[in-house]
Amino acid sequence: MSEKTSPVTARLARTMTKTLARYQLLAQNDTVLVAVSGGKDSYTLLELLERARKRAPFRFRIIAVHLDQQQPGYDGEPLRKWLISSKLDFEIVREDTYSTVLERTRSGKSYCAVCSRMRRGILYTTAERLGCNKIALGHHRDDALETLMMNLFFSGKLETMPAGYRTDDGRFDVIRPLIECAESDIIEHASAAAYPILPCNLCGSQSGMQRQAMGDLLRELEHKHPNVRATMLNALRNVSPTHLLDRRLLAMAQDTQERPHEENQDSSAMPDLVQLRRDRH
Repeated sequence: MSEKTSPVTARLARTMTKTLARYQLLAQNDTVLVAVSGGKDSYTLLELLERARKRAPFRFRIIAVHLDQQQPGYDGEPLRKWLISSKLDFEIVREDTYSTVLERTRSGKSYCAVCSRMRRGILYTTAERLGCNKIALGHHRDDALETLMMNLFFSGKLETMPAGYRTDDGRFDVIRPLIECAESDIIEHASAAAYPILPCNLCGSQSGMQRQAMGDLLRELEHKHPNVRATMLNALRNVSPTHLLDRRLLAMAQDTQERPHEENQDSSAMPDLVQLRRDRH
């Protein structure tokens, strides 16, 4: 893991630091399981979190966890060697989810839903065993935008990936520190870092999936409107609940307006956002 910082790496670090602070994703004494798939996103997440940990004004711990899903042709040795050389705490968990995913997925359907549920369950079990209170995933800005479009076009929902959320059972906080980072920056950083990328033979074996279609649509829009991704991300930060058609949101907005002023929380009494030291490189 190199300590040299290129302009694109510095930009990623600044964006991630702002995300950590804006959404209060890290706190004193956190133990964070960082899910490392062997792809460019998770390598980048792990490296940037480790850099942030060294510069943070508070203590937290990170543990890299990789899941070997027993896929045919899988070779995790390059990843294992990289983790050893990085001197980070890590664990490789071996579970044959590959066979189960094939059995449970109907012909012509995407493997992603079944695969992600199984991986999530294994990560939760591993996090509990390792004493982790947070789980960090490597989703980035473009993942969030594609998910937004998939939900809008195919599910009839105005919804995407949040920066952080509490699991239904209340045991863990799942965080996405790279959620405001551009995939193009991650690609450039990962190429320069020469990470030993592990291909996913399961997802890569299917073509024509909805997410790929949404990625193609975004690229087409970007060709005509170069800043469309940044604009869409900003839209996710700038929601007007009263100008949508969800009656629940409208009721919540009306309830907030009708509350007496003195019952509203004083913003000056709210805790300050967690601030990480600026990357000096």
